[in-house]
Amino acid sequence: MIDVSWEFRLRRLATILSVAILTLALMAAITGGLLAFYYQPSAGGAYNSLETITNEVPFGWLIRSVHNIAGNGLVGLGLIQIVVMFLGEKFRRSWIAGWISNILLVLTAIGLGWTAMLLDWSQEGFWRFRIEVATIEAIPLIGSQLVAILTGGSGVSTVTVQHLYALHSYALPLGAIALATVHLISLLMLQQQERREKQNELLEANS
Repeated sequence: MIDVSWEFRLRRLATILSVAILTLALMAAITGGLLAFYYQPSAGGAYNSLETITNEVPFGWLIRSVHNIAGNGLVGLGLIQIVVMFLGEKFRRSWIAGWISNILLVLTAIGLGWTAMLLDWSQEGFWRFRIEVATIEAIPLIGSQLVAILTGGSGVSTVTVQHLYALHSYALPLGAIALATVHLISLLMLQQQERREKQNELLEANS
């Protein structure tokens, strides 16, 4: 059984991590919005627009680097948070909102990275996407429909870039910020509840 002091440290660490996770989600969204001013979601313009951002736009390289670091950090901190909550023995039903929101957040962050693979229209990203799309297409019943939604139904083209860009820039960032907010609020509320319960137990023991 983990002692009280260790539980307190893990609880405090979980709160710090949840704040950092929300901060990274906001940083990724803000820098992504700044990149969107210059990015062209098309097969012909995606690569050149990113080169322009990196080499010509003032501090474009910095914004792009922060965007990549925030996205990767979101996945990493989300996984670390799962470990911290596991070590803290937060298996009670009251913590289910914290668990579900963090797991969904990690999956959303992975989705952000996955949808970004084709947005630079590089050879590596293009062929990696083609391989993974072939894997998705092998899923029974829904594989072909998913591929048609992602690619636009006409192979990997400008429509594909636009579909992935829409997911990467609008749907997934909003989901990540919402889940990170829910996760932080749920941890804060549950910790306050646990603190009140312990105070009541101490009062009952002293009375």
